[in-house]
Amino acid sequence: MNYKRLYIENSLIFMTIVTQKRIPILIKYIDLLKKSYEKVLELYKFQTIAYSILPDHIHCIIKPANNNEYPKIVKSFKYSFTKSVGLVNPTYNKIWQNRYWEHSIINEKDLYKHIDYIHFNPVKHNLVYIVKDWEYSSFKDYVINGQYDIDWCNFGDKNEINKLNYE
Repeated sequence: MNYKRLYIENSLIFMTIVTQKRIPILIKYIDLLKKSYEKVLELYKFQTIAYSILPDHIHCIIKPANNNEYPKIVKSFKYSFTKSVGLVNPTYNKIWQNRYWEHSIINEKDLYKHIDYIHFNPVKHNLVYIVKDWEYSSFKDYVINGQYDIDWCNFGDKNEINKLNYE
């Protein structure tokens, strides 16, 4: 299969990065995950727009300074985290699925739809009942900035967001 990535200059990139066989390792090693992210930020210039880290996958939206580099950002992040976890627990020698899902954000409506999906994802996976209870996402940053109400996602919102599937 010939897969070609789309590179649209100055666009935002939504990504889903999943662990191999969906092993629930990411929260267990959250400090190593954060350090890996910081290492990648030292190598590449990009801004994180939104994120949610679940036990077996990550959803995020980034804005790379150079859109051609987002595959390198993902590769570097995966490598750094795998190496770090391997030092602590050598049984995890293959942590990530080879591929990842990416989508270029095409307009403001698309952006907000994906941000909602990211923040709702822990509820979708039954990790929490309400969005504000999940600590591994950018949701509370959005609340602080006035973009969400702390009690965001009423039942009507949940029904609409539940219809979305980016995994």
